[in-house]
Amino acid sequence: MEMNKRNTVYFHIDVNNAFLSWEALYRMRELGETEDIRLQDAIIGGDISKRHGVVLAKSQSAKKYGIRTGEPVVSAMKKCPTLISYTPHHSYYRQCSRELMVLFSKYAPVVDQYSIDEAFLDMSGTYALYGEPVAFAGKLKDEIKDTLGFTVNIGISSNRLLAKMASDFTKPDKVHTLFPEEIQEKMWPLPVEDLFYVGHSTADRLHDLGIHTIGDIAVSDLDVLKSHLKSHGEVIYNFANGIDLTLGDRTESVQKGYGNSTTIPYDIKDAEDAYHTIMSLCESVCKRMRKDEVQAVVLSVELKDSNFVVKRHQRTLLSPTDVTDECFKIACELFDELWDGSPIRLIGVTANKVTDAGVRQLNLFDMESHEKLKNLDHALDSIRERFGSDAVKRGSFYKK
Repeated sequence: MEMNKRNTVYFHIDVNNAFLSWEALYRMRELGETEDIRLQDAIIGGDISKRHGVVLAKSQSAKKYGIRTGEPVVSAMKKCPTLISYTPHHSYYRQCSRELMVLFSKYAPVVDQYSIDEAFLDMSGTYALYGEPVAFAGKLKDEIKDTLGFTVNIGISSNRLLAKMASDFTKPDKVHTLFPEEIQEKMWPLPVEDLFYVGHSTADRLHDLGIHTIGDIAVSDLDVLKSHLKSHGEVIYNFANGIDLTLGDRTESVQKGYGNSTTIPYDIKDAEDAYHTIMSLCESVCKRMRKDEVQAVVLSVELKDSNFVVKRHQRTLLSPTDVTDECFKIACELFDELWDGSPIRLIGVTANKVTDAGVRQLNLFDMESHEKLKNLDHALDSIRERFGSDAVKRGSFYKK
């Protein structure tokens, strides 16, 4: 089908090595440095003097030493004696992200920011304005490079899943298409690890089943996948066949939601009492997610007041999570935004849009605390499994 005759066209735009690129711009533009750190053996990591923290981004030359995103900085230093670690400048990265989204809004009728460094642009019906989509994507890519100073990849397709897959093809500074008729040629030969929502644990299970490529998933027996991977097996089966169940409509859950609610024996009139209940609900919901090895992309809070009026509020998270304290903090924020002071008789917390726990995208602003809190959760789960649910309680249980 000719590109201009397609009813739906999505762009997925992803900044190439965003944190390193933005740090390079910061150092050249704000500090007046002349050397581009993207050309060095460089990483964006923790405190340079103390050499702690994790690798958030790495240069191409550093990658050749086997340095991996997410590994401890001290470990990366041992692999590459000439490695330079730069401390991240959070506010500047957010500024770069905002400027990128503003530029997108000049052209796209709908811009859906998916993370700090990527977004979906619904370009349906824009042929008359901008012409053939691939040619326009090339112009947009070049404009970003010329005006903002960093490069992007643009994936184009008729749904968001395939557009996102296309943007992950060869990098940097590229435009790729992945329409349904191109799936077998372009996507099926790729390893299972390259499929959206397939993390390390899922990939290991697939390899154990003799499934090594995305094409293998696509032609597998669905019942076999579901028997080994539960509902997640059906999700990746659909993804392997180019069927977008998650990214196209954020109001419809791909898999079951993990929710819990409680009717309080007395009307809650104080926020601290509500926070206490919310922590209990988050404990329950997150423990179940960790047991099933999934993380939530959307978190929602439900309130029912003494007049049986029900209100709900939800938020799409910057990074998926199954960490109790992270969900608790967000749920409390949602509660504060939702509650009008009316006496409460029911509170509910639900985690939706769950994804494989192995595919969390690094979030520059919470990586270290996330890992610490995640380790704490696993320790508490282990203690409670051995000695009972009341064997240990969080200090944060009693306060917001």
